[in-house]
Amino acid sequence: MIEKKDIALEKAVLIGVVTREQNEDQANEYLDELEFLTYTAGGDVLKRFTQKMEMPNPKTFIGSGKMKDVQQFIEDHNVGTAIFDDELSAAQERNISKILGCKVLDRTNLILDIFAQRATTSYARTQVELAQCEYLLPRLKGMWTHLERQKGGIGMRGPGETEIETDRRIVRDKIALLKKKIKTIDKQMAVQRGNRGKMVRVALVGYTNVGKSTLMNVISKSDVFAENKLFATLDTTVRKVVIQNLPFLLTDTVGFIRKLPTQLVESFKSTLDEVREADLLLHVVDISHPNFEEHIESVNKILGEIDSANKPTIMVFNKIDAYEAEPFDADDLVTERTSMHYSLEEWKKTWMNRVGKNALFISAIDKKNIDDFKKRVYDEVREIHVTRFPYNSFLYPDYSEEE
Repeated sequence: MIEKKDIALEKAVLIGVVTREQNEDQANEYLDELEFLTYTAGGDVLKRFTQKMEMPNPKTFIGSGKMKDVQQFIEDHNVGTAIFDDELSAAQERNISKILGCKVLDRTNLILDIFAQRATTSYARTQVELAQCEYLLPRLKGMWTHLERQKGGIGMRGPGETEIETDRRIVRDKIALLKKKIKTIDKQMAVQRGNRGKMVRVALVGYTNVGKSTLMNVISKSDVFAENKLFATLDTTVRKVVIQNLPFLLTDTVGFIRKLPTQLVESFKSTLDEVREADLLLHVVDISHPNFEEHIESVNKILGEIDSANKPTIMVFNKIDAYEAEPFDADDLVTERTSMHYSLEEWKKTWMNRVGKNALFISAIDKKNIDDFKKRVYDEVREIHVTRFPYNSFLYPDYSEEE
């Protein structure tokens, strides 16, 4: 459950659909995630609405009857925001806004808003602003309300150019400017990476909120920001880590998520250069999450998109302290025993057994099995280092727990 602190949260309702491609269980899980996103953005979800449909309504996403239910609830409870689980078209957003009379967002818009809140460095803010502009461009309504006029005045408007065309031109110019700025920063970051020498590079990857930053704090003895919210980390953090006497570079990266907006994948691809150039990936998984296997698939899909799927990888199953199997009654002849009833030991005998020594089970927050984790990382980094520098292999003996 999400803990709600004693602060003023914006009232919101969530809307999703159950389709042929997305069954009821999946729809509910996506809405669970959407609720966590809403909480992260500063919202309080009062109610969820779902509807079974062959496909979303092209005009209003959901049917007219369900829309009336949503409208009535919004009016009765003074709700300020309606959030849809899938991306809305410009026409759908306009139509729904007229009916509901409140702020209408979709999942993409919500994630962009969270990224905008979380961006702290100039680079992250530039990437987020680029994604926002690319999202905004096809949705311009010909009004200045949602767009700060970056330039204009006498001589700036073309002959016969309408306001909507001027809006679009301003946003396109802004996109070109932001892309140029990102390209410049990318060159600077490439130089920085080149200046780090030939040290072995290890990157933490995984779904959002799986404990990557907490794990980095534990093994690097640093103080990277970590919080139980989605996308707590946007900016790539690199630390020099020494296990025994073996130094290497450890990178904490932005978390992945299902239905990640295309605009964000594109604008953050340069940030993920740290993953592309890594020698070893630590794929961190929140094993206490009931759908952690789907999270693994989502991460692997994005790793494939950035040409990093075949890198040496250690699977780090985190949060074993929070893992609880669903209770199962052996005398129940109706309920089928499934993976949700597995103990950790039973999980280790499934496909995880094929991963072998590259499957580790830890708790970063309780520091459980951290010595085993350090030993496995040391062995892998040592092998990469010795292959690269065979003449100084004697400097790094077998791992010993005595530090």
